[in-house]
Amino acid sequence: MLVITRREGEEVVIGNPENPIGVVRIASIKGDRVRVAFEFPRDVSVHRREVADQIVADANGVVLEVVSAAPSRPGDEHVDHAHANGSARNARSTAGRHADAASRGS
Repeated sequence: MLVITRREGEEVVIGNPENPIGVVRIASIKGDRVRVAFEFPRDVSVHRREVADQIVADANGVVLEVVSAAPSRPGDEHVDHAHANGSARNARSTAGRHADAASRGS
């Protein structure tokens, strides 16, 4: 695992710098909260760990309990949560756009 230090506004380039797979930028830091922006092609899945775990569990027929579907703090409304039926949505935002993995390609 690579661990690096970045300040607000700084970026990490993923892949070949001439033609990167994507870019990760530190959008803002407020207290102990860090907002991270991901810029990747739409065909590259980007998920929060709990959403990724739910997707794997769904694929394997395992039922995981969703603890809370409400945002933990004001300003967290942009994140999505597992549906009551157990499917998960892609947690991805680029320049204010919210992409839903379930609706892509349909």
